[in-house]
This record gives sequence, C-alpha cells and structure tokens, in this order.
Amino acid sequence: MTKKLPRTNYVGQTPIVPIRRKILFVFILLFLVTCFATNIINLFLSQNQIIRLTNQVIADQLNELYVNAGNQFQIMSYKNDRKSSLDMLNQAGKSLLSDHHSVALGVRRDGNIIFFAGGDKIKEDWMYFTDQEALDQMCWSLTKESSPSLSFKSPEGLSYFGVYKYQKDWDCFIIRAEMTLDTQRSLLKNFIVISVIIIVLTIVSMATGTFIFSHLLENIQRYTRAIHQIHDKTRTSIDASSDDKPVIDISQSPNDDITYLAANFNELYSTTQDLLMIFQKFVPENVANEAYKKHTILLDGKPKELTILFSDIKSFTARTEVLEDDIIKILNVHYKSVIEKISSNKGIIGSIIGDAILASYGIDESVKENKSLNALNSAWEITAITAELRNKISARFEEIKKTRPVTESERKVFDAVMFDVGVGIDGGNVFYGNIGSGNRLANTVIGDNVNSASRLEGLTRIYKVPVIISDYIRKEVQKDLNARKRFVFYEIDTVTVKGKTETVKIFLPVDKECVYSEWKYENVSEELECFEKGLDLYYKGKWKEAKVEMKKSKLELAEVFLERMGRSSSAPAEWRGVWTMKEK
Repeated sequence: MTKKLPRTNYVGQTPIVPIRRKILFVFILLFLVTCFATNIINLFLSQNQIIRLTNQVIADQLNELYVNAGNQFQIMSYKNDRKSSLDMLNQAGKSLLSDHHSVALGVRRDGNIIFFAGGDKIKEDWMYFTDQEALDQMCWSLTKESSPSLSFKSPEGLSYFGVYKYQKDWDCFIIRAEMTLDTQRSLLKNFIVISVIIIVLTIVSMATGTFIFSHLLENIQRYTRAIHQIHDKTRTSIDASSDDKPVIDISQSPNDDITYLAANFNELYSTTQDLLMIFQKFVPENVANEAYKKHTILLDGKPKELTILFSDIKSFTARTEVLEDDIIKILNVHYKSVIEKISSNKGIIGSIIGDAILASYGIDESVKENKSLNALNSAWEITAITAELRNKISARFEEIKKTRPVTESERKVFDAVMFDVGVGIDGGNVFYGNIGSGNRLANTVIGDNVNSASRLEGLTRIYKVPVIISDYIRKEVQKDLNARKRFVFYEIDTVTVKGKTETVKIFLPVDKECVYSEWKYENVSEELECFEKGLDLYYKGKWKEAKVEMKKSKLELAEVFLERMGRSSSAPAEWRGVWTMKEK
C-alpha cells in the first residue's frame, strides 16, 4: 500500500503543494468555468429564442383575437349591444392566455382600455394603459411600417413583452403579451437545474480525476517523499560521511521523462554528497555546517574564549630520514586515532602541520561541557593510544627477535616507529574566524594563547612529561567537581618562555583513571610528591635539600632539575625561582 504524504511539507517557510493537487485544481477550475460559461451563454441565447418563439405563438393568438374582434363588432352593429360584444372579447382573450400573468387587451389611442383579459394572478383589470412611450410607439406605427412586437410596463410597474395589431372597427390596438419575469423565472429554473447537474458532475470528476491522477503521478509522489527525506536528513547539518544515503528508488518506475528526471537527481545527489564528504575532510566540521546552512563562507571573525590543544611527535625529523616515504602511512595510522579522540571530546581540528596538530575547544557554543576538561581528556587519551601503539610494535619486535637476528636497518626502523607525543594546553581570549581572500581562505585561531600552547608542548621534551598545561587550564578544570576528584595537578616549574617577559607556572595534570601504565597515578604519585617537596625547596633557593628530595623522586622530570642545579648547594644571587627558557 502506497504511503501517503503528510498534509503539507515545508522547505524552510514555503509549503510544498503536491503537483496532482495543482493539476486537479486547474482541471476542475477550467471545467467549472467552461460549464458555467456555456450555461450562461445558453441562457441568453435561449431567452432570445424563447421570446421569439413566444412572440410567434402569441402572434397567432393575436390574429385569432383580431378576427374575433371583427366578428364581435359586426354582432354589436347588428344587436346594438356593445357591452355583450366586449364581454365576448374578454372571454375570447381569456381562452388564449397560457400563463398566470398573461394578458390580452384592447387599447384606444388615448390609453383607455375597452376590454381586458388577464391571468389568474392579475389582481384587478387594467382600466388605463399607463405606458405612454409604448402607446406613442403603437400610434406612430400606424403611419409607418414597423415591427408588431412591443415591450411595456403594466400599471403595477411590471415588464411585459408581446405583439399588437390595430383594429379599425373598434379603433383600438389589440395586444397579446406575456410578463417578462415569467420567462426569466423559467430560464432561472433551468439554470439552477443545469448548475446542480454541473456540480454533481464536478464532484464525480474530482473523484475520478483524483483516482486517475494518483495512479498516473504515483511515481512523483514516491520521488517527493524521497526528496523530502533527504531534506529532513540534511536540514540542520550535513552528514555526507553516512553510508545510508537516501536516494530515489527508480527500479520499479516506467521509462518516462519523470523517471529520467529522478535518475538525474540521483546522479546529482551522489555527486554532491561526494563533494561534501571531500569538503568535510579539508575544513573543520563547524565551518562545513555553516557553509551548508548559509551557502557561503565569509571573511570574518571575532574574539572568543577558547581552549587550545597542541600535539606534536617528538624527534619527528630524525624519524622521517629513516622511514622516508613510509612516514605518511605511519602518520595516517597515528592521526586516525588522535583525530577520533579529539572529536569525541567535542574538539575541532584547526590544522594539521606535518607531525603537529592544533585543536580548539569551545567554538561550538551549543556544547555546554567544560572545554578545558574536554581538552585534558583528549590529551591523556592521545597519550594512552600512542603508548598502546608503541607497546604493540615493541611486542611484535620481540617476537621477530625470537625467530631470527635483527638487522641494524630493522632496528633503526623499529626506533623510528616508536612514536611518542607531547601535548601542550592553554586557553583564553583568542581571535577565531576565516582569513585569506575571496579566492583562498583558511579557518584559524590567532593569539598569544595559541602560541603558548605550542610552547608548552615544546616543554614536554625538556621536562620529560607527556602533558603540560597552563594555570588557566588548571583553574577551569577545577571548576568541575568530578574533575577535582579525578585529576591531580602538580606544579613542575615557573618559567619565562622564549620571546616573553612574563613568568608563568606550568603544571603536569595526572589522571587517576589513565590506563597508560607509565603514568598511572598509583605508579607515580609517591615520586611526584617527592618532586613537589624538592620543587618547593628549589624555589626557596635551598638547592642542597632540594637535590635530596629530587633524587628520591627518580623521575626524568627530577633529573632536569638536578642537572640544572649541578653542584651548587644554593641558588645564585638574586634568585627568584624563575627559569628563563632559551628555546621554544
């Protein structure tokens, strides 16, 4: 059974009217116009024809009455009884009447009526012919030949039409006439009957037309449903990556031009979806959705408070020299997981530059989650999946070593694919928008916090930790009650980064739920506590005591400070606890 369309579909604010309704409406409209126009024309033609035929009938009756009037005049002359002759004329005229308002009368030139016969609905006999214009016409006709037809007004003001003839003996005009309204009423009755027949035929035609058009245009209805499903699916945002693409099914359609149109629509839709899928891969998701909704991308931007994540592969240049062309395949494996983790945490990929990736959190204002917490979750998930990949490669390498000796080139390849990443996160007010020209543009974030995130990632190589965040991130994450229980923030230094004069505190956020064994909280908490004690003594300039605590830590992080302090037992003069970085 064919599924019916909703009563009204909409594209934006515009209602979509099924074509079969339009065709049926036009068909019925033309049908009604044709029928009623024909009926009205027929009414006027019939009215003239009826009047003409009626005139012919009453003309014959007039002649009969005229002869009778001559006979009665002879009788009157013989008997000298005028009243009896006029009574006989009245009776003769009465016998000729065919309708309720029909009249037969004799009118003298001065307007006096000498005899009068009227239908059963004439209230009283006419005593005087009141239509002077008609009387003048009849008098005038005595001198010239003219039509014997006549139209006049009765004493009651009703319209009559008929024929007349002058009777010399009685010196009067004998008139036989019918009321115009009686003829019009008859025609009106016919018009009403015909109109009812037209309306009935129209209803039957509508039912028949609906059935026929529904059958003939069944494929259009199916195509409309399919197109409406496509419109509903893509109304708010694009989903070109979906394999379930709604298209028009034309497998059971006839080989007509409508099916050809549907086939071309399918091809166009498929091409558009392919282009959208490619477009989505090269621009951020929010930019693709905005371009789809507004059908344009503007060169504009505005300040926004965002969280910026910067991730980079350590020692990447050296790895490319070993892996050469295969580096692209390895990078794709790495980025597949990284991008998935960022997207699942509501981050938007801003750019991919070689081995580095920049992501922003907080661009989509509909996401109400803590943007810095989402970025921190992404950082540890990226660290964990990279460690998992290293573990898999290491396990495979160990299996190979058990079966045969490993060559030097193989060992170099093994070392090259053992990726390790650093992640830096900072946040604050940045400029977010589209820059470039009308021919080429890019979506980007610009600001000190973006550069800071990059520099924090660079510090992960120096401090030998996977993730470093700013104080801004620490404070925002701690606004979340559950995050305060889950993350422990360890201060690792106060630095002045290259190119800046202000000092910043940097932190290592340790995730108690991290599955990365090397940085599980229970494995590193004691060492980090020792480091924190040593860092406090380091800040105070008590380097001798600081070294003792740092050595207890046994972290690579502590080794950085032991090397920095060297053999000194105390801080240098004017020590402020701030370390100035010489490199980015």
